[in-house]
Amino acid sequence: MARQQNNKGQRPEARGGRGANRKGPERQREAAGRQRPGGRSQAHPGKGGQRYGGATRPARAAQPAHAPAGSYLEGRRAAIEALRTGYPVKRALVAESSSKDVVLTQIIEALRSVNAPVSYVAREQLDAISSHGAHQGIVLEVGSYPYADLSDIIARAGDGPALVLVLDHVTDAGNFGAIVRSAEVVGAAGVVIANKRAAEVTVATYKTSAGAVMHLPIAQVPNIARALEDLKEAGFWACGASEHAEQVCWDAPLEGRVALVMGSEGEGISRLVLQTCDFLTKLPQRGETESLNVAQAATALSFEWMRRNRAVLVDGAGE
Repeated sequence: MARQQNNKGQRPEARGGRGANRKGPERQREAAGRQRPGGRSQAHPGKGGQRYGGATRPARAAQPAHAPAGSYLEGRRAAIEALRTGYPVKRALVAESSSKDVVLTQIIEALRSVNAPVSYVAREQLDAISSHGAHQGIVLEVGSYPYADLSDIIARAGDGPALVLVLDHVTDAGNFGAIVRSAEVVGAAGVVIANKRAAEVTVATYKTSAGAVMHLPIAQVPNIARALEDLKEAGFWACGASEHAEQVCWDAPLEGRVALVMGSEGEGISRLVLQTCDFLTKLPQRGETESLNVAQAATALSFEWMRRNRAVLVDGAGE
């Protein structure tokens, strides 16, 4: 039975044969596959007094260490997770006089086993790099995040119930990281983001996501609406989160395979993406505050999806 568009959030009862029976001309697919993306010197203190204009200038105090340019992960847990997940590491900076630290020694051996250069530096240098003083004697300079293809996320979703978070130009790094963290916690198959005018995976995202970016595939795509069409071809229902929806999430059809679309902080879901959604939903509300922010809303809706599919996801019952 052909799937029908329902702008009021009502999904047809028949769930089978989504892609095969869709009406209209066959959408052209892209011929080319998506591609994966692939310090300042310290001032030296004066040595002794210097003559200047006939007077002796006192020697300057030692200058503090400066953080070199680059992207860094800090701390032992971050280093272990980077090694375990294959996060690209350019080099490791380790505090001097840490040779007797058993944990650090094991991490260093693991880094050398994957040919990651290890340099010993003064602890003050690590303090300068650290954003919150929790480097624990080790900092990793990392390369570009290895984005996944959308096809990787679809393959990871398997054949049963699955959730994919699709972010329509979310720009705030804190919101992005929080959404990735929630998506990973509920067991989502992945997150899809735009490759322009949107928050990207950075070291800041690693921190705000509590490291979830290392455990969840994230795909950058040139066109969010087209990515939704690809997900729909793979059996996903596109659900747009909008405060203007008529239906609250408790009544929305969130069972099975759902691509949950979250709009940008300022504009919400764009018109074209909104038209691509199968149905819209919103969170119930009793208070007077306008709405939750995009990260909070994504978290609540993700957990509602997990609750609705708990029989299959948690208990393993049914199909």
